[in-house]
Amino acid sequence: MADPHDYRPPPGSIPESPGVYRFRDEHGRVIYVGKAKSLRSRLNSYFADFASLHPRTQGMLRAAAKVDWTVVGTEVEALQLEYSWIKEFDPRFNVRYRDDKSYPYLAVTMDEDYPRVMVMRGAKRRGVRYFGPYSHAWAIRETVDTLLRVFPVRTCSAGVFKRAGQIGRPCLLGYIGKCSAPCVGRVNEAEHRLLAEDFCDFMAGQTARFIRALENDMRQAAAAEEYERAARLRDDVKALQRALEKQAVVLGDGTDCDVIALAEDQLEAAVQVFYVRGGRVRGQRGWVVDKVEDISTAELVEQFLGQVYGDSRPPDDAATAAHRAAGPAGSQTGVPREVLVPVLPPGAAAMRDWLALRAARPGGRVDLRVPRRGDKKALLETVARNAAQSLALHKTKRASDLTTRSRALHEIQEGLGLDEAPLRIECYDVSNLQGTHVVASMVVFEDGLARKSEYRRFSIRGTGGTDDIASMHEVITRRFRRYLEEREETGELDTLGDRAGSESSGGEPVGASPKRKFAYPPNLVVVDGGPAQVAAAMRALVELGIDDVAVCGLAKRLEEVWLPGDDAPVILSRTSEGLYLLQRVRDEAHRFAITYHRAKRSKALIASELDGVPGLGPARRATLLRHFGSVRNIAAATADEIAGLSGIGPGVAAAVIEVLRPGVTGDQRVPADGGDQ
Repeated sequence: MADPHDYRPPPGSIPESPGVYRFRDEHGRVIYVGKAKSLRSRLNSYFADFASLHPRTQGMLRAAAKVDWTVVGTEVEALQLEYSWIKEFDPRFNVRYRDDKSYPYLAVTMDEDYPRVMVMRGAKRRGVRYFGPYSHAWAIRETVDTLLRVFPVRTCSAGVFKRAGQIGRPCLLGYIGKCSAPCVGRVNEAEHRLLAEDFCDFMAGQTARFIRALENDMRQAAAAEEYERAARLRDDVKALQRALEKQAVVLGDGTDCDVIALAEDQLEAAVQVFYVRGGRVRGQRGWVVDKVEDISTAELVEQFLGQVYGDSRPPDDAATAAHRAAGPAGSQTGVPREVLVPVLPPGAAAMRDWLALRAARPGGRVDLRVPRRGDKKALLETVARNAAQSLALHKTKRASDLTTRSRALHEIQEGLGLDEAPLRIECYDVSNLQGTHVVASMVVFEDGLARKSEYRRFSIRGTGGTDDIASMHEVITRRFRRYLEEREETGELDTLGDRAGSESSGGEPVGASPKRKFAYPPNLVVVDGGPAQVAAAMRALVELGIDDVAVCGLAKRLEEVWLPGDDAPVILSRTSEGLYLLQRVRDEAHRFAITYHRAKRSKALIASELDGVPGLGPARRATLLRHFGSVRNIAAATADEIAGLSGIGPGVAAAVIEVLRPGVTGDQRVPADGGDQ
């Protein structure tokens, strides 16, 4: 590990101009690329106060042995050079987006003599028109099957095409009218290419032109009493309309835009993009990224725009098709006229100019903005929900892999210096609102998987109020005191796992002995917090004489792992499966604690409003809430409606009205919204 001060540039040697800088390791490999409006200001921030930097930034600086830079004229040039260097060097400390799945595209091979319609994945090929991406290949095949009736373009492979030409007999699609059969000369090369171009134009959004032309032909055929032809044209129109129905209209003004949304946590982020062309969603695509540095949402957006619009090829639109017709075969741009994002990136003006250059079309202005109201804001919210689901699915897949879980446990063992892998991990979190309704949670992970039947929740008995340290000490003490008591009662050795014998659906062991809720000790106790919480948990274990359970804390802000008595945290790699598992355990404990806290607070609120009603006990209170749903609805009801419930007479109903609506007579109804009648 190098000392950053050994390679710090001499004072005054760094220019104040915009530029791009590279950190290199001892072997000369580029490990990080960044851009700056002022190189001097940006690079000095790395060396001015090393201790105040984020741990991951410190790791990058220690791994580096040299820094160099290139001065450019504007921020736009800096964006272009940064993208080029990231693509060329693939630095390990830069964020890199990767597809969360292999997305299929509808492709038309315009580079062939007889273009073919097909499903394609992977790298794009020059001279091929791409539409999509689609979520599923079957969605492409359904669309193609519908459109082949009107645009009978070839879909067969080169081998089948050649074989049909040799034997002089087309395939089945040629016989049923879903292929123009150029293989046997029913149409020539120019006629078939025109069909393929019409197919591409329809997919690119020029739909109204074809439907109008077919409808005119249909009317002319009917007027000429060519009824069979008119019926066939009518069916063609319906086929095109069915294809359009599969693409819902989301923006009524025929907008061409990309809608980008993110979902993120401390370790990872998921990005979803909806491609809207002509007001319709033409495709959807997702990416996931591991955060290898401390980065804000705005910076994620900036890096995503740079990487994706730098070399990816999103779907076509009419403007793109027009541009392509004037340019070289297969040329393509993926930047629409409007890009909607959740937050604007730093230097939004420079990013707009850079996107306009990437658009490569006449008057290539790109509107980069955050929608504030209306249909576009609603669509952005929909994309954000998809991003959240994508992140959750990614985490589920990652957690379910046995090899990954084993590696995570091994990394935790090595990182924390444990004697063995922590097969059973318990995590504790405290939740309160300004010192009221203080609760805590205990979640259990065994072999890297959540074991929800072992979860426990605690209502804090002490008077610590907002003192999370005292609350954590109380929870750990109660849990392990119970463990010692149950172990002493049974006289059994400590074991990990279930007791011998079956269990009922309710979780109670079948047999005479009662369930031992806390009889199994963990290999590792994780607390949500830093050194103070870790010290409180360790103190509780020492007071109980327990010395064979490891303790650590996970601080949420920087994802630092703290061990008892250590002055500095353990920094696990951002790509570490061990850190990922600890984060999942911590987040689950937090979720479980928050859920209990909200339920307890809601119950206390309801009880406080109904406690003053004479004659209203727990059973009658439950009856009222079950029937009316809330205290607000009870207050809005009449005395007769309340008295009509089972077990509640006129006297109790009148008392309820008197407490909830003082001064209102029992036969008056109050609107549920609190307004005038």
